[in-house]
Amino acid sequence: MLSQLERLSRAADGRYATDEELQFIDDYMKTYSLRLQTYQRLQDVEAEIVQRVYAKMRSIDPNLFMNGSEDISAKWKRDTILVLRYSAVALLLNDPDTLCERLLFWLQTVMKAFGAQRSCRITYEVMQDVVKQQLSPPQASLFCSILEVNCRLLGIS
Repeated sequence: MLSQLERLSRAADGRYATDEELQFIDDYMKTYSLRLQTYQRLQDVEAEIVQRVYAKMRSIDPNLFMNGSEDISAKWKRDTILVLRYSAVALLLNDPDTLCERLLFWLQTVMKAFGAQRSCRITYEVMQDVVKQQLSPPQASLFCSILEVNCRLLGIS
C-alpha cells in the first residue's frame, strides 16, 4: 500500500489521479478487515507458529540448525520471528514490495553468504503448512502469498 501510494504520488504529480489509478485503494479497503484480523491472529499465535515450524524442521533434518559444530537454533528463531513480523506488517499494509526492499533483499545476501538458503526454503515451506493450521482458510491464503515471496527470495541458491 505504501509503495503503491508513493508511486501514485509520483505518477499524479500536479494532476488528479484517475479512477484506474485509485483502484488499488478500493481493493485494499475491501480486504482491510480480513487483513487486520489476520495480523491480530498472527500476533496471538506467533510463538506457537515458530515452535511448530522449529519442531517440524528438526524432524526433517536436525542439521538444519547446525553451522559446523555450532547450534544456530537461537539465531534461526530470532531471524524467523523478525521475518514473520515484517511479513505480518506487509500483509496488513498489502505491501510486499516494501518487505522485499527493506528486509528480504538484504537478508537474502546474508543467507547466501552463510549458505543458509536450504534452511530458509524449508522454513517458509513448513511455515505455510503450520499457518494453514493456525489461521482460517481466507487468512492463510492471504498470508501464504507473503510466505511464498519469503521462500522464493530467501531460499534461492
